[in-house]
Amino acid sequence: MSFEEDDAVILHDQHSEYDGEEGTVTQVMENMFGDATYTISFEDGQETGIPEDSLEAVEDEE
Repeated sequence: MSFEEDDAVILHDQHSEYDGEEGTVTQVMENMFGDATYTISFEDGQETGIPEDSLEAVEDEE
């Protein structure tokens, strides 16, 4: 699943201080291998270069 800017996601990265936290996609980049990487903004910071497989979509509560 790919993500777009302004999508709400949960980060799963045990090496990140934001592991398990919900954030918002602020930038989508493509690396030299053609894979998407993401910049995610959290309430108190951001993480860059996050691979798609470290992200989980937040389900809408509608």
